[in-house]
Amino acid sequence: MMRSGWIKGFLLTSAMAGSLLYLSSIKKEVHTHSERLSRAHHNDSIRGQGILNRMDKMETDINRLLNVLNKLEKKELVNQNNEEVKKERSVVRKLYLNSYLFTKWGDDLSEEEQKEAERLFVRYGYNSFLSDRLPLNREIPDTRPARCAKKTYPKDLPSISVILIYLDEALSIIKRAIRSIIDKTPALLLEEIILVDDHSSNGKLKIPLFTFAEDLMEKLDEYINSIHEECPDLVKRVRHSEQLGLTQARLSGWKVAVGEVVAILDAHIEVHVQWAEPLLARIKEDRTVIVTPVFDKVNYDDLKLVPYTSAADAFDWALWCMYESFSPEWYALKDDSLPGKSPSIMGILVADRKFFGEIGSLDGGMKIYGGENVELGIRVWLCGGSIEVIPCSKIAHIERATKPYLPDLNEMLKRNALRVAEVWMDEYKYNVNIAWNLPLENHGIDIGDVSERKKLRERLNCKPFKWYLDNVYPLLNPLTDVLAYGALVNELEPTLCIDQGPIPGNNPILYGCHQQASQHCYYRSNGQLYIGGIKSHKYNSNRCLVDPGSGVYPELYECKMVEQKKLHMLWVFKQNGAIQNRETRRCLEIMVAGDGYYRLVIQQCTGQKWKIQHLIKGWLGGQGSKDKMIMEP
Repeated sequence: MMRSGWIKGFLLTSAMAGSLLYLSSIKKEVHTHSERLSRAHHNDSIRGQGILNRMDKMETDINRLLNVLNKLEKKELVNQNNEEVKKERSVVRKLYLNSYLFTKWGDDLSEEEQKEAERLFVRYGYNSFLSDRLPLNREIPDTRPARCAKKTYPKDLPSISVILIYLDEALSIIKRAIRSIIDKTPALLLEEIILVDDHSSNGKLKIPLFTFAEDLMEKLDEYINSIHEECPDLVKRVRHSEQLGLTQARLSGWKVAVGEVVAILDAHIEVHVQWAEPLLARIKEDRTVIVTPVFDKVNYDDLKLVPYTSAADAFDWALWCMYESFSPEWYALKDDSLPGKSPSIMGILVADRKFFGEIGSLDGGMKIYGGENVELGIRVWLCGGSIEVIPCSKIAHIERATKPYLPDLNEMLKRNALRVAEVWMDEYKYNVNIAWNLPLENHGIDIGDVSERKKLRERLNCKPFKWYLDNVYPLLNPLTDVLAYGALVNELEPTLCIDQGPIPGNNPILYGCHQQASQHCYYRSNGQLYIGGIKSHKYNSNRCLVDPGSGVYPELYECKMVEQKKLHMLWVFKQNGAIQNRETRRCLEIMVAGDGYYRLVIQQCTGQKWKIQHLIKGWLGGQGSKDKMIMEP
């Protein structure tokens, strides 16, 4: 199609060019004839001149048309060449069809480039290949609430030390973080940038081998030297001789900082315009407030920025972090630029340096990763401070596809969560055990020595955790009426556990016991039996086991909906006894189907017995016992 169109254009152009030559020869004859006539007849001369004018206009129009055709001709050739290049590119084999890196990026890469990009992605958890090719001072959009740009801040703000934590971070990522901080922080406020290396590849960054630009091969020290030519002694470095974990790295940076305020950040960030001023202004107003900016997400594959709206930093009983709405009072003010109270902090924090130390900084007994931010949030609120999110301060943060510390962080987060619970949660600490499906006692996990942290709590005269639930985080729902929890098995086939079954779907099943979340069951004092986990917050709804009243198969539905429709959702359960519906009097049992596999059924009771993994004696405050019978409510 493209080639035939070009030929037609060429023929049309040639024909019009011939017409233009013919028109020029006619004009000469008319002009000569007009001059002869002018000597004899004046009127004929006028008519001849009019013909010449019209022919001049025709010539001009034809010339314009020829120019247009020439441009179209060139564009057609360019499009044809581009199409041929695309066809040539399209035959490049896709090497990593299952890689998250190439889901929506990398179509134009050669095979060698794909290999290099994937190698770097596996190492860093984000697209280092692309990062190496982006400007260090790239522009990112201003995503602050509109009112923020109109705000003014005091001139006498406190100085700030910015601490960047990293472990095996790509060189271009660190350089971009440094560049953005220098470019977007007033020089009079920026005391220093402290790089804390938690033993990255024996303390040295490995530079990517495949680069197009020579300057990307610079080592970090060389880049810092170039910064010092512009800003002498601005950047400092702290290197751990062994890997100590995220908490210790943050503490190392805080200990050497000299600014009045410390900002503890990850190294895979870019700060937005005027990010520091609103944080410093709030701390100037109240030194006991620990503040955090609002994150924007940077995709790990194409490194594009995805704006996030302001939200509180929250957590569940397993101490996994999450975003949550601010209180209704914040929204009632109808000003999205105002600070919002937050029950916790995500990990990126800004604090008065001395107050941070007075209140206990971070718990050095935390290991590797996870939980230290929740511990800080709870402690600050209980011991005389507060936590706020500052919408007018925004930081772009890469959400890595994989973390650098451990392939599976569950075990370490579980250990750290139990440590937080032991020090700060009083009679509510068992909620953490339930969330992690651990026995209340003798869970076998070493949480380390917590005596110093308990002494800190006494010295600071901190409030009880109940005050925190009542006044700071009332949405967190204490699981005080859980009587038993964990895997639920039938004596006829103890290798099979009740499982929530396929999602979406409403039919629980029997499945080989693996004791992951889908097989976590919870029996409550009101007779409800949850299958597939229990939620930590009052605004959530769990899924209740239901006897449909007819048929042979049990069902699972949202408990709130079940209550509204008055379905049969209450059960009588005794350890090593039957699970019987209070209203239908039918039992939850198992049977062998025609295919030889066990099925979960509802039928007239035959005396089958069930056993649940963990029991609670005397509500949440007592000892668990495998022989304890759960009494009928």
